[in-house]
This record gives sequence, structure tokens and C-alpha cells, in this order.
Amino acid sequence: MRIVFFCHSLLSDWNHGNAHFLRGVVTELAVRGHDVRVFEPENAWSLQNLLAEPGGAAVLDEVRTVYPRVKPERYVLETLDLDLALDGAHVVIVHEWSDPELVKRIGERRKAGGTFRLLFHDTHHRSVSARQEMARYELAHYDGVLAFGEVIRRIYLDEGWTRRAWTWHEAADARVFRPRPQVAQERDLVWVGNWGDDERTAELHEFLLDPVKDLGLKARVHGVRYPDTARAALDESGIEFAGWLPNHRVPVAFAQARVTVHVPRRPYTRALPGIPTIRPFEALACGLPLVSAPWSDAEGLFTPGRDFLVANDGQEMRQHLRALLSDEGLRREIAGHGRRTVLARHTCAHRVNELLRICQALGLSATELNPMGQERVTA
Repeated sequence: MRIVFFCHSLLSDWNHGNAHFLRGVVTELAVRGHDVRVFEPENAWSLQNLLAEPGGAAVLDEVRTVYPRVKPERYVLETLDLDLALDGAHVVIVHEWSDPELVKRIGERRKAGGTFRLLFHDTHHRSVSARQEMARYELAHYDGVLAFGEVIRRIYLDEGWTRRAWTWHEAADARVFRPRPQVAQERDLVWVGNWGDDERTAELHEFLLDPVKDLGLKARVHGVRYPDTARAALDESGIEFAGWLPNHRVPVAFAQARVTVHVPRRPYTRALPGIPTIRPFEALACGLPLVSAPWSDAEGLFTPGRDFLVANDGQEMRQHLRALLSDEGLRREIAGHGRRTVLARHTCAHRVNELLRICQALGLSATELNPMGQERVTA
């Protein structure tokens, strides 16, 4: 089966979390014998920011080594030959960071007799936080929407933006995100994430900065777009700020620490229950004990309290961190349970199985879905 992806960027994950998941999916599809093509804009801002980082070009070479099956083709929208790009495609998936004009043009190709199945992929909170932006996408000729949470799936249907939608959560790329027992632990805590454009400033103080300071932990933070005030706050809390970290290096950063925390952005805690975003999947896949600020696991993805601990406020965060850091057995128990859950339910391989079942529902044949007969797809 030929599957064509249109996305923002896959080789660059600079401030671009959905690249983590999609390149794992592309790799899994290619391993199973599918013909996968990936198109991304030539001037993708994530790629430009990666190249502006010290050693950015070398990092890009590293990513190509880690993901040899991810080979994006870059285009300029005004000169993109869609007929050539879509030639022979069975399934086309267009990510919601794509230009609305591209989304419209591909839909028009479908309407004009394109035999491919056409899906729109949403991995952001804009359907809640910026509905007018999302409403401008013309999806009338799309076969449906892949939404990374049930609440977003319902929004697309309730708003009349699509007639069919499926929940398709993100997941961990277990080929890359795995324990690294040979790596020495150098610190108590690591956190990988961006400051959040004021979407979680208070929460970061309550659940990360203040507990680290009060407990006197040795901690490091990686991320981008930290204003001077944020860096000063980290310094005040005794936290080392280590800047941007390419995602393929994150498993080693996780292995160097005893615990991590999850501090979701406000739109996910208030309006989008059931969506943890991708970082908890990756931390658990690496076997790192995790303590999470509150979020509603409305879809039953995990078993809170066993896969990870939940801190309802800053005081509980201090208690959980103190308990984990003082009890190696407890760390092993939480980490082991969380990793087993991810490997059983939440890897890119599981999501590819789900995608193939969706494609089956859209009428693709068993031969197209399973060129190597590796996964039996049932309705």
C-alpha cells in the first residue's frame, strides 16, 4: 500500500512534538512493507530553527541515522505537482499544521475522482482554543479525521467539520524510547518540555520549580522558548537549564535521572480530558518513574497510581518525589508497571494497527493492508 503523508516536518522536532509520533508511525509502516512518502514544506519553521541551533546540521544527520526510513520530500506550495505527489496513493494523511490551501487542493483532487482515501490528522488543542482557525480548513471531500483524543473527535463531528472521525492517540516509538541501563544516573530529576507560552507558568512553579527547590534536588530542564523570567526562575530554584535537546537523545537524558514529572498545559487539563500528550508515553516507555500534575485520564489509557503517581497539588508532588527518591524498590515498581502498559497498548506499532483497521473500514483490501502478512487486521 502506498501511503502519503503531508506534515510540517519529521526530521526536525524543534518545538514540534507531533514529529515524535509520526516518524515512529512512518518507520513502522515502512518496516511492514508499505510504500511511504512524506512531504513537508521547504521552509518549515521547525527545520529552520533546528538548523539555527549550534551544531544543528550535525543533529539533522544524526536524526537521519536514527530514522533511516524517514525520507521527507520538501516542496514549495506554489510549485507542488500534486498529481505527481499523489500518484499511486492508496491513503493520504494531511496533518493539521499544513497550509489551508494545501488541505483544500488535496480535497479537490479527491472530489475530482481521486481513488485514494483521504484523512485529516489533528494533534493540537486548536479545535478548542482557536476554533475559527480550525473552521477554515475545507474538509468536505475528506473521508474523515484522525483526532488524538475522543473529545477532539466529538468536536469535529458536533461542529459539522467532518462526517466521520476516529480517535487516534499519539504513542511512544518503542524502537527509540527504551531503557538504557548502561547509562549512569547523574541527577534526581529531569524535565523535558517548553515553557508553554503562559499556558502552564503557574503550574510549572507549583509542580516543578518549587518542589525541586524545597527538596534540594539535583535537576535539569531541557526545552526552547524560555524567556528571561523563566530562566531566572529556574536558576532561583537551583535547576540547571540545558536548552534544546533533540528528541532522539531524550532516552539518554531520561536514563541519567531517577524521576521525571508531567505538567500538562492548561487547555488539556480544562477542556481536553483524556489527552496526556506524547511525553508521558515516551518517559514510561523508557522505564522512568513519573509523577504527574492532575489531568483526567477520561479514556482509561493508564492506571494512575500504578503506571505513574498523581500529585493533586504542590505538596503532594513533594511527597511523591520524596518517596520515589528514597525508595529504589518503589521506583522500580512504578517504572516497570508504566513500561509494561506502554508496551502492551501504546506504541507506534499499536497505532499502526489502529490505522490499518480504519483503512479497512474505508474499503482497502487485506492485500493492500498487509503486504508482508505481519498483522492480521480485524474490523
